[in-house]
Amino acid sequence: MRILRMSIVPVLVILTAFPSFAAAEPRHAVAPAALAVAVANHAAKQDADRQSIHQALSRPEVIEIAAKTGIDLARLNAATETLSGADLERAAAAARQVNDSLIGGASSVVISTTTIIIALLVVILIIVAVK
Repeated sequence: MRILRMSIVPVLVILTAFPSFAAAEPRHAVAPAALAVAVANHAAKQDADRQSIHQALSRPEVIEIAAKTGIDLARLNAATETLSGADLERAAAAARQVNDSLIGGASSVVISTTTIIIALLVVILIIVAVK
């Protein structure tokens, strides 16, 4: 009886271990390559948003208005790197609007451009102050 137990136990251990090896194969709901592409696209969009903000903050008109209102652009540029999610998207949308309106350099849009620039600066300041 003892010999029978000693010979059956190793066989049962091996048989119960085999299904666990087969089931241990990783299964993903989303393919790892698709996930990597999605993460890379998201990071690229965030980088583009930050670049738009930096571009708007480096425009001479923005620098002039920031100097008149006492806003520290170096702090805003540094804070841009910490923005994410909806805050980053909102600031980037305002920055793109500033960039688009200042590209032509038309003097007929000076008042609205100034308003947009001040709005951009205020949005970024509020976001920085909240964090």
